[in-house]
Amino acid sequence: MKTRTWDRGGRGALTFTELGFGAAPIAGLYRPVSEAEADATFAAAWEAGIRYYDTAPLYGLGLSETRLNRALRGKVALVSSKIGRLLTPTTPETRDGLGKWFGVPARRERYDYSYDGTMRSLEFSLERTGLDRIDILYAHDLDLFNHGTPEALQARLDEFMAGGYQALLSLRDQGVIRAFGAGVNEWQPAQWLAERGDFDIFLLAGRYTLLEQEALTSFLPLCASRGIGVVVGGPYNSGVLATGARPGAFYNYDPAQDWVLARVAAIEAICAAHDTRLVDAAFQFPLCHPAVLSVIPGGVGPEQVQANARAAAAVIPGALWSALKSNGLLREDAPVGDA
Repeated sequence: MKTRTWDRGGRGALTFTELGFGAAPIAGLYRPVSEAEADATFAAAWEAGIRYYDTAPLYGLGLSETRLNRALRGKVALVSSKIGRLLTPTTPETRDGLGKWFGVPARRERYDYSYDGTMRSLEFSLERTGLDRIDILYAHDLDLFNHGTPEALQARLDEFMAGGYQALLSLRDQGVIRAFGAGVNEWQPAQWLAERGDFDIFLLAGRYTLLEQEALTSFLPLCASRGIGVVVGGPYNSGVLATGARPGAFYNYDPAQDWVLARVAAIEAICAAHDTRLVDAAFQFPLCHPAVLSVIPGGVGPEQVQANARAAAAVIPGALWSALKSNGLLREDAPVGDA
C-alpha cells in the first residue's frame, strides 16, 4: 500500500496510507452490520495494508468507535476521530438516527463545539476506542448540509472558534493529539476556518471528485500554500462514480439527478475508451493534487475493501485525464500527475 507523509511545522511526521478506512458504514449505516461482518471487514482492511482509520462519535452513535477498539487492539495505526457532538443515553424508541443507523446504542446526539464539549468528546472517544491517543481530531460537520441556514452555521462556527478551536490548540500544544482540522461536506466553511486559524488537516467529503472540482478555485490552493493536508472522503459521490450511470445510482445520499447521470455516462465512456474502470479513475483523481494525503471511501465486507484496494493500486493513463479535460469534463487547472 502506497503511503504519503505529512509534517507541518516540524511537529512530527504522520504517515497516511493513500487508501484510508472510513468507519461509518461498519457501524450500521443504512442496514444492520453484524459483529462478524464488521470484524471480517476490518481484517480485510488490515490485510490490504490500510493503516489510516477515520471514525467519529456520530457513526453508529458510538458503535464505530467501539468496533474500532477491538479491530485495532494491539496494532499500530493512524487514527482520526471528531468533536462537535456529545452522545447521551435515551430509550430505543427515542434515539437519534432511526431509519439511518441500525443495531446501534440508544443515544441522542447534541451539537457542542465549546471548549468543555471538545474535551469531553475526546475523553469519551478515548474510552470507546480503547486507545491511549487519537492522532487527529476533526471538528465535525461545520457546514450548511448539517446546520441548515447560513445564520445557524455562522453561530456554530463562532462557537467553535471561541471554544473548541482553543481546546484543540491546547491539546496539540501538549502533544495529546498530533494534528487537528475539520471534517466537512463543503469546502467553503473549511476555507473560512483556514483563513482564521492554525489548522493542520481538513477532511473534505464529496467536494473534490471527478464530478466536482470547485474547491480548486481557492480552497485547495490555500491548503497547498500553507502546507495544510487534505483527506478526501466520498470520492465516489455516494456511489455514482463507482456504479456508473445506472438506474438507482446515488449522488450525495439521494438518487442521482439526470444531469449527474449524463455527466457520469460521458466520463464513463471516455474511461472505457482508455481501458480504465470508472471507479479507478474516481479514486485516483483526488490523489493527483499535492495537498491530498489519503482517500477514504466507505465499504462493508471484504469484497468492498478489496475492490477499494484494487482502485488504490490502479495506474491511470495520462491520456485519459487529457481526454476528460478536452471534453470539458475535468477542469483545466486540475492537477493530474504526469499527464
